[in-house]
Amino acid sequence: MNTLGHIIKSLEIFFGCYSLLYIIIYCALGILSYIEIKKYYANSAFLNKDILIKSNNTIGVSIIAPAYNEGKSIVENVKSLLSQEYPLFEVVIINDGSTDDTLEKLIASFDLVKADFFYQEKVKTFTVRGHYISTNPIYNKLIVVDKENGKSKADASNAGINSAKYPLFICTDVDCILRKDTIAMLVKPFIESKKKVIATGAAIRISNSCEFKEGMLYKSNYPKNFFACFQELEYIRSFLYGRMAWSRLNGLLLVSGGLGMFDRKIVIEVGGYKKESLGEDMELITRMRKYMHLKKEVFAIKYIPESLCWTEGPSDRKVFLRQRVRWARGLAQNLYIHRKMIFNPKYGMTSFIVLPYYIFCEFAVPLLEIVGLAFIALDIAFFGINYSFLLIISISVYLFYTFVTLISIYLDQLIHKQYSGLSDIFRLIALVFLEPFLYHPINIYASLKGYYHFIINKEKVWGEMTRQGFNQTT
Repeated sequence: MNTLGHIIKSLEIFFGCYSLLYIIIYCALGILSYIEIKKYYANSAFLNKDILIKSNNTIGVSIIAPAYNEGKSIVENVKSLLSQEYPLFEVVIINDGSTDDTLEKLIASFDLVKADFFYQEKVKTFTVRGHYISTNPIYNKLIVVDKENGKSKADASNAGINSAKYPLFICTDVDCILRKDTIAMLVKPFIESKKKVIATGAAIRISNSCEFKEGMLYKSNYPKNFFACFQELEYIRSFLYGRMAWSRLNGLLLVSGGLGMFDRKIVIEVGGYKKESLGEDMELITRMRKYMHLKKEVFAIKYIPESLCWTEGPSDRKVFLRQRVRWARGLAQNLYIHRKMIFNPKYGMTSFIVLPYYIFCEFAVPLLEIVGLAFIALDIAFFGINYSFLLIISISVYLFYTFVTLISIYLDQLIHKQYSGLSDIFRLIALVFLEPFLYHPINIYASLKGYYHFIINKEKVWGEMTRQGFNQTT
């Protein structure tokens, strides 16, 4: 056998072992996810959310939401955020140098006036021009921060963190629709856990095709748009199957930028969000974990299996690819920045389990898929191939992939009963079998492009997401 033949044989063994290990890891994650979800609902009555909603001794929470050129929907979105059922909270809207009428609409709709505000720049940001509060007591929980555009959500979020007054804050997007009990649900782990909780998160859903009434979800419909419908499928799998398992292991490295609650003091101590990062949500959690490990404090980052937030997903190819390229580049960037943590005993399970998982089971997968396809092509061209063996392996991987997604859908319907119409459920299931052929290759392309942009150090561009807005039911 020549040298190329030995290489091909070695690759066969490598891919076989890697695939087996990958399947074992995902089976383990599935079991852990089920255990964590079962535990969550078994203990849900321990501290009922109604107690928190009615209590006068709750922890104060600031909702921080950056806004850039959101004039079309800013008023309705702010009213939605203000409708939280929680006794002690504030809503901090950051007008990040909007060039439309966002600030003017806020001033007119909420009776805002510029106020003397004690502002400490604990995390450095672009210039803050002023703070606005309402003269109408109905909106006494609202603060609007006006600042120069910082060219990133991270910079705007940091201005909100500086302006917030409560020990916990929720970071969200101004266009997100939150369930009325979102604060109460996310704050529970901070109160219940014996460990020091530094962040919590919950499931996010795609709002495309859903109907909303007065800022709240009125009717949940499965998205009709090609990209949105597959994103919903993807979100169900990642939140219920993935993040609940990592919550069980206390190994979460990502709390979504669309909805997460954080310990404000610790976030300030680690330097807030990094505006240079293209995956600022993952990068912040990585630094928070690093900080707690170095302090040798026992800590926890928790996820709860509740759908608390609806956000509009990209509905066209250009915007979708821009988002996914940025995510992939952000992953590569984060792993590179924190590479010295990997297999470093000072950082506990983050160094030995969490970061290696993200390297070998997240970052490496798109690269290995391309190498695998090239390997099959070489095998066919030069050595012949055992088609029966290839077919068995391909079908096995395909069935496992669909099985994982079907289990996630089953758990989602069991817990949330998100879709009442059978047509939506059947459509969701049908797309499970099409996803590997129609949607997955697009994600692989976006990931590879993101890695390439990282390698060549292409200029960092966040890009705007064109939104179609929510369907309002009157």
